[in-house]
Amino acid sequence: MEDRLTIDQLAGRVGMTVRNIRAHQTRGLLPPPDLEGRTGYYGAEHVARLELIKDLQRSGFNLNAIKKLLDRTPVGAGEDVLRFERALMAPWDSEQPMVFGAGELAELFGGEIDEALIARALELGVIVELGDGRFEAPSPALIRAGAQVVAMGIPATRVLDTLERLMAHADGVAAGFVDLFLEDVWKPFELEGSPEDAWSRVNNSLEQLRSIASDVLLAAFRHTMGRAVEEAFGERLQRSDRRAEDAG
Repeated sequence: MEDRLTIDQLAGRVGMTVRNIRAHQTRGLLPPPDLEGRTGYYGAEHVARLELIKDLQRSGFNLNAIKKLLDRTPVGAGEDVLRFERALMAPWDSEQPMVFGAGELAELFGGEIDEALIARALELGVIVELGDGRFEAPSPALIRAGAQVVAMGIPATRVLDTLERLMAHADGVAAGFVDLFLEDVWKPFELEGSPEDAWSRVNNSLEQLRSIASDVLLAAFRHTMGRAVEEAFGERLQRSDRRAEDAG
């Protein structure tokens, strides 16, 4: 990549109009160019910032939110710093939200849905009210899983009770992984003075944390679920055997 781009060349590189680039500069979203006479020249940092702005806008962030994010980023920050900011703000899953009508939700849950159940699901964040009888599910997988459990004959209220407990445990697991990152990756990095050549290492650690946390959580759940089922049903089978012996 050329290190020196005019604003027209920069616009062509990032797929943005010159007008939008100037607007971003006016808002303070983009550092000023290096001036030589009356010509401004842009570099890799400007390209990275504009790509970050486009990514965040596609993710639903407005320009005010993006401005707050970029205000935390040091002026003159390299591409690794901006890549870290992008990873930090990116969603931690690839699932796309879905919109359901009240009738669709009722059909999914076998007709077992009422205002109290909707209010509980809203409180837990399972759905978000959009108005006009429409609801957005940030995680459609949760909706589908809940509907499958209800189809087994388990009341929807019991499903939400269980989900609430699971989410509380998930909060604790997430906090544990974040604490690991802060204490064992970020804190040493800060104590080193946040050297520019270490940003790539920190960013890679954050990106690896996404897949590692999911893998560890799933593996731990499989282990503990197997043990819990064995213990619970072992105890019940023993009781059944004792009742059979007493009856005999």
